[in-house]
Amino acid sequence: MEFDLLFSELINPDILTKQMNKQMRNNYITIMAGGIGSRFWPSSSEERPKQFLDILGMGKSLLQLTFERFSKVYPLENIFIVTNKRYKNLVLEQIPLIAEDRIIIEPSRNNTAPSVAYTSFKIFSLNKDANIVMAPSDHVILKETEFLEHIKNAFNFVSSNNALVTLGILPNRPDTGYGYIELGEKNVNEDFELYKVRSFKEKPDLETAKTYIESKNFLWNAGIFVWKAKSILKAYQKYAPDIYNILSKGEKLYNTKKEKSFIETNYPLTKKISVDFAIMEKADNIYTIPADIGWSDLGTWNSLHAFLEKDKNNNVLLSGKGLLSDSKDNIIKVAPGKKIVTKDLNGFIVIDENNTLLIYPKNKEQEIKDIDKR
Repeated sequence: MEFDLLFSELINPDILTKQMNKQMRNNYITIMAGGIGSRFWPSSSEERPKQFLDILGMGKSLLQLTFERFSKVYPLENIFIVTNKRYKNLVLEQIPLIAEDRIIIEPSRNNTAPSVAYTSFKIFSLNKDANIVMAPSDHVILKETEFLEHIKNAFNFVSSNNALVTLGILPNRPDTGYGYIELGEKNVNEDFELYKVRSFKEKPDLETAKTYIESKNFLWNAGIFVWKAKSILKAYQKYAPDIYNILSKGEKLYNTKKEKSFIETNYPLTKKISVDFAIMEKADNIYTIPADIGWSDLGTWNSLHAFLEKDKNNNVLLSGKGLLSDSKDNIIKVAPGKKIVTKDLNGFIVIDENNTLLIYPKNKEQEIKDIDKR
């Protein structure tokens, strides 16, 4: 009789649905939208960074596309957007579906480690069993079904393991603009591909990048992380105690009226450091899921050029009308309706926007972020 009852519970669709719903309620999405996109100047500015721009000409900003991607699957109350205080109104303007208390405000720019810690403390105070994905707001993902399947697998894994998971992108070229993930031992206990991470590598020179690709043992680091709130907070306690000690003082204040005052006072005191340096390069429980998801971080004009469709001479004309004579390998954006005429122009970024005309060699685009923009 006992066995029959247990068996009926195992196959009862209502019970299974309740279990699935409970698990779904424990899964939280956090979209990181506080960056200034300095490499996309002059289109991206401090007043309106690239995550709020329609970079792809689809009628939607990158933030809107990211939010829509997750909201197809996850309940709105489980989706948070993390941004700087100056962009709160932009978020509300572009994502009218989001409740104001689902916008996590950073009072200062302290890089991603304090931001991740603050977000984790806040969500942990709501749900001690919370699993969290930290996803950039300004990446393009063409294969959404595959992406969401990887996220689901990662959620399932971290929910029952003390593990920090990152999605690693299958590389298709020796790119020097990305960090790399070196694969360790394959985990054979899961029904999806999962590897222990041996190490993280900083952006390499071209020859090193070529060796990474040839070895077939490296992935691009996309900065998409999945973990249990409890696990990442333990990692902060061990590897970034300075940040943990400052923000843990507000444990009883998160999601109360006193949270804002506490964060405005204490958050600026945290160390300015990335979560990669503070946690991921130190922890010994890092795993990665290889992902072929049609990904681009659109971090630079060059990456946008590589991503978009090009003419027969490898030019990308983002807007405007072009008469490009004996010109190749350029990316050009001028006002709609404006004509641009070039002759023997090769390998340049030409952007006419926001009262600025930028004409810059593509092979020196890393300098753009350091240009004095006064």
